[in-house]
Amino acid sequence: MAVIRDNFQMDPFSNAVFLFCGRKKNTMKALYFDRDGFVLLQKRLDNGKFQWPRNASEVRPLTRQEFRWLMEGLSIDQPKAIQPAKGRDF
Repeated sequence: MAVIRDNFQMDPFSNAVFLFCGRKKNTMKALYFDRDGFVLLQKRLDNGKFQWPRNASEVRPLTRQEFRWLMEGLSIDQPKAIQPAKGRDF
């Protein structure tokens, strides 16, 4: 909680899941506040590594689909995935 608040200046009590990756990139921890306490989850890949940002400029919010890809060990940038349409003026 302190890392989220002090290092990233974000609200750990917000409606968000905060993800942290281990040094070897095979372990992921998720921290979430569910109104009466914090939930801490951990996932360790037996084979492979999580696709994780290399630096702070690559950190970004994830959609549910991107989160699912990440948990499956896939890249969150799937080049063949159908991208959401951008609003256009007609």
